[in-house]
Amino acid sequence: MELDSIECISSSDGIEEEEIHHHQFSTKPQNNIVSPVISPATSVHELLECPVCTNSMYPPIHQCHNGHTLCSTCKTRVHNRCPTCRQELGDIRCLALEKVAESLELPCRYCSLGCPEIFPYYSKLKHEALCNFRPYSCPYAGSECSVMGDIPFLVTHLRDDHKVDMHTGCTFNHRYVKSNPREVENATWMLTVFNCFGQYFCLHFEAFQLGMAPVYMAFLRFMGDETEARNYSYSLEVGANGRKLIWEGTPRSVRDSHRKVRDSHDGLIIQRNMALFFSGGDRKELKLRVTGRIWKEQQNPDTGVCIPNLCS
Repeated sequence: MELDSIECISSSDGIEEEEIHHHQFSTKPQNNIVSPVISPATSVHELLECPVCTNSMYPPIHQCHNGHTLCSTCKTRVHNRCPTCRQELGDIRCLALEKVAESLELPCRYCSLGCPEIFPYYSKLKHEALCNFRPYSCPYAGSECSVMGDIPFLVTHLRDDHKVDMHTGCTFNHRYVKSNPREVENATWMLTVFNCFGQYFCLHFEAFQLGMAPVYMAFLRFMGDETEARNYSYSLEVGANGRKLIWEGTPRSVRDSHRKVRDSHDGLIIQRNMALFFSGGDRKELKLRVTGRIWKEQQNPDTGVCIPNLCS
């Protein structure tokens, strides 16, 4: 839930005037047991599909006396009754089907997204859990959004469905305003997306309770994998009245959830008293100006030292 009392005034590269934006994952076979009948028209992949959850089956694969199979997870869900013929399942293993599975090599489930890898049947799940081509979850923090997809799809989704502000450039200057800074809830947050170096970055700003104390936090996430995120760095700065706080670090991948990054405190954290000091005035209204920049680290071929590549 977004709070109407938050207002974000943002400016970035190429914007001369301030724009006001409202932001609001074996038993031996018995004689009376019927082996599964394999039709020539039935693919092996379909044969290994659990009829209950439709996921691929992995040992132990269970079967009833009539030869109907299902995975071990669903065996407990159906209370030891065959979902096809309603007979008691018992503890019968379908060893023939398990042997068939051992001999298979299958493409990654994300082959349509670009993964070229082929794995033995039993290694496939382990790979797919870490596959670089697996879809990303929506990085929007203000709701339990279940949308998944590649980065271009999610950028469009954020813009069109969540109405997130999009900016081009690697420097930014945001002013966050809140009329009653003493009311801090976990739902108080904002998100802005930046496009620079041909990549997309999510800038988060959030107010939440840290123990008993309310704090404000800003951090950056990279819309891509962790290995790619290490190629970039960013800095955040907030201050006023001759004082300032500076944070510098590497953006976290959107593979890490918004809550995981926030709860690890991996970003610029501003205590409420300090935030009010930076706001000036009668300390009854929050007015924080957060500036920052993003740069790409480049390896110096002569020294092996990383040097920053700043966009102009």
